[in-house]
Amino acid sequence: MRQLLGAIGEPLVDVLVAPAGLDAAVSGIAIVDPDDDPDDYSRRLVLVIGARGSAATRTVAAVARRGAVAVAVKTGRGPATELRAAASDAGVALLAVRDDARWDQVEQLARGVVEEDETEPGPGDLFTLSQTIGLLTGGLVSIEDTASRVLAYSRSDNLLADELRRLSILGRQGPPDYLRLLREWGVFDRVRGGEEVVHIDEHAEQGVRRRLAVGIHAGQRWLGTIWVQEGAVPLAERAESVLIGAARVAAGHLIRQRAQRSPGTRWSRDLVIGLLGGRVSPELVAGTFGIDPGASAVVAAFATRSETGSSHEFGVSELADVVSVHAATYRRAALTASDGARVYAVLPGVPLDGAESGLRAMCAEVVALTLRRTGVRVQAGIGSAVPRLEGVAASRGDADRVLDAMGADVDVAALVDLRAEILLDGTLRAVAASPDLHDPAVAALVAHDKEHGSDLARSVVAYLDAMGDVRVAAEQLTVHPNTLRYRLRRASTVAGLQLGDPRARLVHHLQLLIALRPVAQGGRDIAV
Repeated sequence: MRQLLGAIGEPLVDVLVAPAGLDAAVSGIAIVDPDDDPDDYSRRLVLVIGARGSAATRTVAAVARRGAVAVAVKTGRGPATELRAAASDAGVALLAVRDDARWDQVEQLARGVVEEDETEPGPGDLFTLSQTIGLLTGGLVSIEDTASRVLAYSRSDNLLADELRRLSILGRQGPPDYLRLLREWGVFDRVRGGEEVVHIDEHAEQGVRRRLAVGIHAGQRWLGTIWVQEGAVPLAERAESVLIGAARVAAGHLIRQRAQRSPGTRWSRDLVIGLLGGRVSPELVAGTFGIDPGASAVVAAFATRSETGSSHEFGVSELADVVSVHAATYRRAALTASDGARVYAVLPGVPLDGAESGLRAMCAEVVALTLRRTGVRVQAGIGSAVPRLEGVAASRGDADRVLDAMGADVDVAALVDLRAEILLDGTLRAVAASPDLHDPAVAALVAHDKEHGSDLARSVVAYLDAMGDVRVAAEQLTVHPNTLRYRLRRASTVAGLQLGDPRARLVHHLQLLIALRPVAQGGRDIAV
């Protein structure tokens, strides 16, 4: 219920009563006339269309007895006292629908949310996309089809929605007089023609504030338009580039939505996850999403980093929404999907030398925006560029390893930045996994430290890290060089270290790193 109301609430619907709260699951929509025979309405939102106000009281009670989770009624101008009492007694949520709202609009929007929720979550939902565009642009968003019918919109709490927006949402379609003006001004010709972001000036005499519009296209085919109304503050500086990316994301959703009307077509998200895992044919993915299977590609991985002091709830689905818009802005054919706690963007057409600065800039923008808007830290790891789509799984593996190896103070990194660290971590894991390769001298030294409370092992590591320079190592440990020399002699005595032998030093160094330092694996630190 909470998700449904978050999408289609104001200005169409207000919650009058919710005895069981708003976390109840809604599995479907039913339309009821008071003269209809009783039916099973388990976990459904019931729209009572044949009566309003107190005349709908008996129907509210009846559908509640048959399992309805919520009932939507046009309450009229009165206080709806009887309706409230009936809903409270029956334990069902009561939604008041605006008298000037059209029932077919309420039904369409409600079904859109409920049916979308039956599929895998992701960045395709138009209502979620509307909210994301509103977040990124600072404006009020509506997404319409080619007939100017409203498909989805963002909430407009305290953002000064103008009369055009209110009438469009309530009536499902833009007012005819204003649509005629838009045609006369050539706005529809421009959004139909390409990806140009069109500016529409404020027209105070008609109650219309400033707007931006961009067409939604699949190839040469126009699918609809995204509109962003300026609210109480000016739109964000990057609003135009956000709209271009959002239009590409919306195009993918509209195509999949139409395909989902036929059985067996919910698997688009699974295709991307399968491609990332090397389990799905790249030709199948390429054919589904219109990508050249021979195109080069790179994967960028994003993950939130736990930080104390941030109470903002920002989950994987919200991060996927932000990444999808920015990725589509950077590459038209970008594919985005979440897998576990991470979000991945597959970016076709990135140069194989990996030198394109725009990729890092796109990742940095995602990181900066989420921190600025939510206070949540996000890190981005960029994998290696691969020559064909079939190499996406390898690029994803590299991106994961980059994220695993990144320090807490790094926002964006690529494989080339951390190659030595990643190779070292892989080497340490491989050595640690083979019991035949354990060094008894290191085991003896670690055991001595544990028994006597000494710190000889770390002193030896500092010495080896400094390539045998006692003064550098002593400065790092904040001890006198003679103290370090004593510790090295002591370590050699109690454990039998051979620090004068280059090969033995290398073995000691690796084994000490395994014993003393955590190795990043799967997004968490583990002691090997």
